[in-house]
Amino acid sequence: MFAIACTAIAALAFLVLTVHSHTRFPELSNADAITPEVVSGQRVWHRYNCVNCHTLFGEGSYYAPDLTKIAQLRGDAYLTAYMRDPSQFYDEQIHRRLMPRQDLSDQEIADLIAFLEWVSNVDTQGWPPRPILVTTGLSAPAAAEQPGVTRVPVRPVTPEDDPIAAGENLFRNVAPPCQACHSTQPGVNMAGPSLAGLASRAAEIIASPDYTGDATDVEGYIRESIVAPSAYLLPGAMYSAGGMSFMPNTYADTLSEEQIDDLVAYLMSFR
Repeated sequence: MFAIACTAIAALAFLVLTVHSHTRFPELSNADAITPEVVSGQRVWHRYNCVNCHTLFGEGSYYAPDLTKIAQLRGDAYLTAYMRDPSQFYDEQIHRRLMPRQDLSDQEIADLIAFLEWVSNVDTQGWPPRPILVTTGLSAPAAAEQPGVTRVPVRPVTPEDDPIAAGENLFRNVAPPCQACHSTQPGVNMAGPSLAGLASRAAEIIASPDYTGDATDVEGYIRESIVAPSAYLLPGAMYSAGGMSFMPNTYADTLSEEQIDDLVAYLMSFR
């Protein structure tokens, strides 16, 4: 009798949980956002065998990064330029990246981005567990091994009334997180340049005749880079395209003035 009762209770619990799961699937899977472009983008994903190297939701091959949240970590401009010609973002002889140029049409690229944006908005319950960190330079361990290069220590977060500590917290947790595109280690260039020595480089940029922004000092330059990233474009195809920076231009709207002040204070500490 006991075994029968336990089996019945387990079966009932399984049934209830199954029904509950099915009532949540449309919301969790972002089903309302599935458009013809998303469906077409899924076909592009399969047509070009992206799954042979990448994973979505942790499923696929592990040769290249999981792309579940890539659309939240990189903007449309970056993804478009990258898909058109990945070789502009790295040197295969140096960085050992083997992303092939697929010669996708503009429509295929747009549809694939639509698909990846839909994927990125699916409620994955925290997957992937950490940001995608794809470098276009030395990896952090390799950088530390180079003669004359020292690693920048990660400062422990101190009380919230410390603007540098508050800025460091924003650097890690703002959406999209700064650390998903920028490293603080010397020589580690990712989707954005390394921030090691940022304050010193900013002073050199402002003094250069090629500078096209409005800042007059280092603090102003860093602030400008956050709220108006296209005011000055760093040389190189990997950071901008069509006169627009790949840096998200949404921080001016999503961050308060105090938060921007804190983030600037943190970034100015990299001298």
